Amino acid sequence: MTSNQHDKHRRKRLFEIGALEFSEGVERLMNEGRLAPMPLFERHMRGDWGDVADYQWQQNNAALESGERLDSFYVVTRDLSIRIFTEADRRATRIVLPSEY
Repeated sequence: MTSNQHDKHRRKRLFEIGALEFSEGVERLMNEGRLAPMPLFERHMRGDWGDVADYQWQQNNAALESGERLDSFYVVTRDLSIRIFTEADRRATRIVLPSEY
């Protein structure tokens, strides 16, 4: 990847993500080839909060300015969804199954 391509992707990110962590369930599904969370993670970084209520969308947008926690939710299939959250201190972003939240 050239430096221009890298810079282009960096500009799309709206906030620092810190360490990227996967829950045990997400890791298991990734290893089984049943989940590819990175496109959803990219949406999270760009401020597309996924399948959340309007008030949560607004809270996340406000949190970009105030430095609060960011919380996204994505429906992958009828039986599978994931939650992605970035801590308020921006030291970590976690991708988890709702049952692990």
